[in-house]
Amino acid sequence: MSNSFFKFKQFTIQQDQCAMKVCTDACLFGAIIASDSNKYPLALDIGTGTGLLSLMFAQKHTESTVDTIEIDSDAFKQAQQNIDAVEFENRIKLLNDDIRFFKSDQRYDLIFSNPPFYAKDLKSTNDKRNLALHSTSLSFFELLNKVNELLKPEGLFFVLIPYSVESTFLKIANEMCLFENQIIRFKQSSAHDFFRSVIIISKINKEVLSSEIVIKESNGEYSSELKELLKDYYLFL
Repeated sequence: MSNSFFKFKQFTIQQDQCAMKVCTDACLFGAIIASDSNKYPLALDIGTGTGLLSLMFAQKHTESTVDTIEIDSDAFKQAQQNIDAVEFENRIKLLNDDIRFFKSDQRYDLIFSNPPFYAKDLKSTNDKRNLALHSTSLSFFELLNKVNELLKPEGLFFVLIPYSVESTFLKIANEMCLFENQIIRFKQSSAHDFFRSVIIISKINKEVLSSEIVIKESNGEYSSELKELLKDYYLFL
């Protein structure tokens, strides 16, 4: 049974009302977004869930503001609870809405999302978990179409997806003139296959940088790469 909360160095994620709990790959994704040294005055978090990614980003990017969108009302309330509890809560604005119907004159310097996926997997009997996990609630086409609409010409989009659908996702993106600039693939260990891809996308077509992160060493310890990324967040690092 998952814990009802996950405590980080500067904030705590309450998660008893959210279908998707804090997990290592999401934390790594949040740390990768936050480690980008570029300036992003205005960011957008699509499908904020517990608020984890926005909190990780706002902790590091102290001059940025973040708009977040969450479709599920319980997750929205929990994200609000988590964000209200931090000192920098005034830089994060939450909206309980469906990104597919979201309209704004605002264009964003940065957009990030850990979208619903696992479209080919068996669905859970939990409706909220289905909504959080499965692409029936938000297709890759719908997500990328909205990103194309809301992203500034020079902006970046960070997305975490299953490695198994990476090529499909990129095909859709490229057809919209959205181009991968960097891909970071995750492995559980050096003996495992890739299971997640972080893709950094822009409207500028340029050479693609590729790298990988191994989560655990052969001795079961977290890798040095993971420790470096998460040292400002995890209590025991």
